[in-house]
Amino acid sequence: MTSHKIPHKALIVVADGTGARFFRNTGNESKISLSADSSLSPVNLNAEGPAGKQPPESSQQETDEATFAKQLANELYRRAHNGDYSALVLIADPQTLGQIRPSLHKEVQQRLITQIGKTLTKASLADIQDALK
Repeated sequence: MTSHKIPHKALIVVADGTGARFFRNTGNESKISLSADSSLSPVNLNAEGPAGKQPPESSQQETDEATFAKQLANELYRRAHNGDYSALVLIADPQTLGQIRPSLHKEVQQRLITQIGKTLTKASLADIQDALK
């Protein structure tokens, strides 16, 4: 459960290590209504690599997920820097949330109103809205 009000036009990102879906709150703070905005899939994982140092025992899947977390952080920064959103809600499985937090730029952190550690990437719109109540 979140204790923060989610303003109109807030960007809601639902992510895991394999992709992210972006939504907008087309409702208001008292009645959340999400509409699909866009999505982000991992690209050039072998060419980019994750942020920071990975433990030597990391699997390729873990490395790819960490790299995608960095790509997502970069996309959130690009959008914040371009004035695309003023409020952000980040929903991700706990591992992805832990990987993305250190990569979030200050501009993104300033807009982040709440984080939810849940796996909802394949959830219905109704389930995501329920998680935000």
